[in-house]
Amino acid sequence: MTTTNSVNISLHTRRIITIILLVAAFVSLASQTMMVTALPVISNDLHVSLNTTQWLTTGYTLIIGIVTPLSSNMYDKFTNRHVFLGTIGTFIVGTLLGCFATNFATLLLARLIQACAGGMLMSFQMTTMISIYPIEKRGSILGLSSLVISAGPALGPTLAGFILQVLPWRWLFILVLPLMVVIFIIGYFKLANFSKPRNIKIDYLSVIISLIGSALTLGCLTVFQENLWAGLAMLVSGLAIIAIFVKRQLHLKNPMLKVQIFKYSSFRLMTLVGIFAFMLLLGTEQLLPIFTENVLHTGSFISGLILLPGALCNAVTASVVGRLYDQYGPKWLIIAGGIMMLVASIPLVTISKGSSLPVLTIAYAIRMIGNAFVFSPALSEAFRQLSPAENSHGTALNNTLRQVFGAVSVTMVVVISGIPASLTNGIQIAMWVTVLLVLLMLVTFFHYLALSKQNR
Repeated sequence: MTTTNSVNISLHTRRIITIILLVAAFVSLASQTMMVTALPVISNDLHVSLNTTQWLTTGYTLIIGIVTPLSSNMYDKFTNRHVFLGTIGTFIVGTLLGCFATNFATLLLARLIQACAGGMLMSFQMTTMISIYPIEKRGSILGLSSLVISAGPALGPTLAGFILQVLPWRWLFILVLPLMVVIFIIGYFKLANFSKPRNIKIDYLSVIISLIGSALTLGCLTVFQENLWAGLAMLVSGLAIIAIFVKRQLHLKNPMLKVQIFKYSSFRLMTLVGIFAFMLLLGTEQLLPIFTENVLHTGSFISGLILLPGALCNAVTASVVGRLYDQYGPKWLIIAGGIMMLVASIPLVTISKGSSLPVLTIAYAIRMIGNAFVFSPALSEAFRQLSPAENSHGTALNNTLRQVFGAVSVTMVVVISGIPASLTNGIQIAMWVTVLLVLLMLVTFFHYLALSKQNR
């Protein structure tokens, strides 16, 4: 096992950096999903179809998946201070544009600018947290990171539901703007420089190949719903270009992404465990509002409230699980989390018009607790063998893959739920798919345990 050393800075400075990064990441991630609740409102206000308006969320996800691989190069080439201020400044520009958007094109541009910053910020936050804390604290600190990664997107639709009850949709940008401005000001005066930029040469051909491959692969998810063959052609082309990108990285002295870190079993398998957990989280989060609004005919505000207890339970559990990982390791935490998610699946796979909202709320909350038991330890364990120089590449790969497969999960469950004539039956089948994700997650983890035992 490769051990890592933390950056030599004071405890007070670490706490300031941690607070700044976690708050910034939370606001960014909550903003990502706030728009979900606002889509029908924006569609009516700007007189565009709901299919077109969906690009405010789909486009955001696509840009994050495209931009995130660039973050490792930015972290290496510039100081942490320059990366942070540049990223928050970019998010402020996008948010300001959203405040004054009067047409859909301007609003979409605002969201895409926000997404550019959001993709960079998530990887920057994780890399920095890993770098400034000693390895024996990694579980606790990545538990806080997991809290933000899970709670931000989960709370976004609920927060937006509250806001849209009394204010127009532009307030989703107006209320975020002062928060990010304050974060920028605090970061400017309080964020210390602790990283040294390296004189690396960015391989722009890799950047172009990555952008094209990612755009085609992620873009096919929405095209599939309109034209199967066009979507399939985009997927095959995108995967072929990504294969070229990977091959190129293996031969570069300073690769854009150090894909060689997949040779570590801990990174390879535990990243996969985390991906399954994240797919499960987003898939369930997407299916429940579809069911409650279209089958039980509740409003978007009530649908958001159903998700709120689960988001809060996930946040509280994630903060505790990180410390448990530091003491006991991942084994029993992930097994317990998998069992909780399977138990919570019983009322979800049998969902019907007679299902009660309290039962669905409790089932979702239990799933979210189980998810916290898995996600934080999986994230921490994935970085167990990486050296300090590999951390930025590890976070970029981890975040990129998680975003890509998260988008796949959302599209997959929505498409599956719409196949049968009865939406209720479709939701049941899609919920069974989420059960399959739990089983795949546990199989992957048991494989990791077996490999670890052999290597002792």
